[in-house]
Amino acid sequence: MTVLILTCDEDVTADMVVVHLNASGVPVVRLDPADLTGSAALSGEFVHGSFRGHLSSGGRLVSIGGIRSVWVRRPGKAAARAAEPSAWLTEESGQALYGMLRDCGARWMNEPDAAHRARYKPWQLRLAQRCGLPVPATLITTFPRAAREFAARYPDLVVKPVSGAHPQDPPLAVPTSRIPPEADFSAVAHGPTLLQRRVAKRADIRLTAVGAELLAARKTTLAWPDPEEVDVRFTASPEPWRPAGVPPRVAESVRAYLRAAHLAYGAFDFAEDGDGTWWFLECNQSGQFGFVEVDTGQPIARTIAEWLARPASGEPVDAGGPGTAAVG
Repeated sequence: MTVLILTCDEDVTADMVVVHLNASGVPVVRLDPADLTGSAALSGEFVHGSFRGHLSSGGRLVSIGGIRSVWVRRPGKAAARAAEPSAWLTEESGQALYGMLRDCGARWMNEPDAAHRARYKPWQLRLAQRCGLPVPATLITTFPRAAREFAARYPDLVVKPVSGAHPQDPPLAVPTSRIPPEADFSAVAHGPTLLQRRVAKRADIRLTAVGAELLAARKTTLAWPDPEEVDVRFTASPEPWRPAGVPPRVAESVRAYLRAAHLAYGAFDFAEDGDGTWWFLECNQSGQFGFVEVDTGQPIARTIAEWLARPASGEPVDAGGPGTAAVG
């Protein structure tokens, strides 16, 4: 049984996991949907209630029924690199690929519909609070008056993008920034603006959840930080990430979040205040983890590989097979 990784070509984070899968003898096929109709191909026939066929990528062939798990890492847009790309071809290719993979019996990290829903920041904040995680007061608005009234109630605010684009995705990425006291909120009328009460943090927390496993890392805030720099992703800091224990109540709430969101993987960001409270900021369903593993030595890539290597529902376990070491 094969692990299928859907991601772009230059994904070093995926490479880290592939190393562990290879070491455990687990077959891996890596496919970027952007290569469909070019170096990637597919074929499936609907027979007796399911699709039977194959996927091909980079000269490797895998049967749809022989896929153990699917890791949706950072796939490109379907057929984006086709000889004659078009919106029509992208839609057709995406429908074909993801449509045939659904209900093939494989385990997903993460299932596409759940991952798509989990991207929405307002949805995240509601779910986090329902699961018992503290969430800072937040306003998303295009009404300048609403922004001014919110600022009057919470004078110390930050502004951040609603979409939460990653720093490696310019020009979409905008760092979280503090709002000056004399701010003119008239510009919020031109686009949805997310305002949030600033947490006076003593540390940033990145908690990587892989199934039931929670691996947390902590980066201490500098004693005299630049008051304008509040986004750890854009801030140059000599402080490394260090392993951190997860408070039991936080662990319970994070696992409840994953269950409710139907996620097998999530990268949670928290701000730890002076009282030690972890304030929920966001959960990236495909967030990076390599930088944390490099600093802390935490076995995140290995944990993901072990999750992917476990047998799918109904798949017999080969007690003597080459993949035994990776089955957990």
